[in-house]
Amino acid sequence: MANAEETIVKQVRGALEYERRVNLHRYPLRIAVDAGAVVLEGEVESVAARKRALRLAAAVDGVRGVVDRLHVAPVQQRADGEIRDALAALLLGEPELRDCAIRVMAKGRARGLRDVEARSAGRIDFAVQDGVVTFEGTVISLSHKRLVGVLAWWTAGCRDVINSLEVVPPEEDNDGEIIDALGLVYEIDPVVRRDQITVTCQNGVVTLSGAVGTEEERRRAEFDAWALFAVDEVVSAIEVRAAP
Repeated sequence: MANAEETIVKQVRGALEYERRVNLHRYPLRIAVDAGAVVLEGEVESVAARKRALRLAAAVDGVRGVVDRLHVAPVQQRADGEIRDALAALLLGEPELRDCAIRVMAKGRARGLRDVEARSAGRIDFAVQDGVVTFEGTVISLSHKRLVGVLAWWTAGCRDVINSLEVVPPEEDNDGEIIDALGLVYEIDPVVRRDQITVTCQNGVVTLSGAVGTEEERRRAEFDAWALFAVDEVVSAIEVRAAP
């Protein structure tokens, strides 16, 4: 049994070493096997690196599951209070969420930031602990759930997002919903021009194409797609073309 687990660890490590986003030399990960499930622990450079690592580990022969203990290394270190304040401003300032009640949870207490019971489109409760943002409550669509998660990833200092928002009434997820959600994110992203990017999705794999004016816009468009809840793979064919 020990030899089988050692073989799985070796195969997983080998798969991750060939993935440029993961970069094990700069971000070494702890890899273990527990009852057939691979445990990945440590920090990675980006949301894309995290999702690629989980997907590659799951694809190794003999792996029964993957335990995710990965976090994204923040570009900017911030205290939890600073992250909470910045995220609260994004949530309160987003027109798509104007009919949602919003509460922040801190030190075991809930503090209401907006109460809209008369026209409620859900209730969003969020907390921040060690840079990890957790959402609970309800929203009216999967697009809203995905939008809330992206806003958390946009918040400097965020290391992870646990999105437990419930969609009421329930919606069946599909490729069209993912495309709609990403279009909504692009519309509110100040860095991205929605009309320059074409989005397709098949079996949960998002493909981006088109041409943008700067490398920053290309990176941001790809980041937004990777940050979407339940999107585990993004293929980008976006080109950067300087304005004539």
